[in-house]
Amino acid sequence: MAEPLLVHNVYFTLNDSSAPAQDRLLAACRKYLTKHPGTVFFAVGTRATDLTRPVNDLEFDVGLHIIFQNKAAHDAYQVHESHVKFIEENKSNWKKVRVFDSLADK
Repeated sequence: MAEPLLVHNVYFTLNDSSAPAQDRLLAACRKYLTKHPGTVFFAVGTRATDLTRPVNDLEFDVGLHIIFQNKAAHDAYQVHESHVKFIEENKSNWKKVRVFDSLADK
């Protein structure tokens, strides 16, 4: 049986949630978090503000979605210098960060 994919979803609530601040975080994600070895899929974007059903979580500004080939690729990404630099340069505007990691069958 093949190793499961590691799905890494991160939801950022910002101290400054203005459109320019969101755009800065989107740009930083694209600069530092793309093209890591073992990445199958990368996407980042802002919350869909027009979706407000009772089941929708409205308490975040930016969502980051990365799917890795396996847990080992995810683990290497976590300690990679560009990931560390991304955190250092952006964490001052993070009010709350929630990470949802799951294993998915191919």
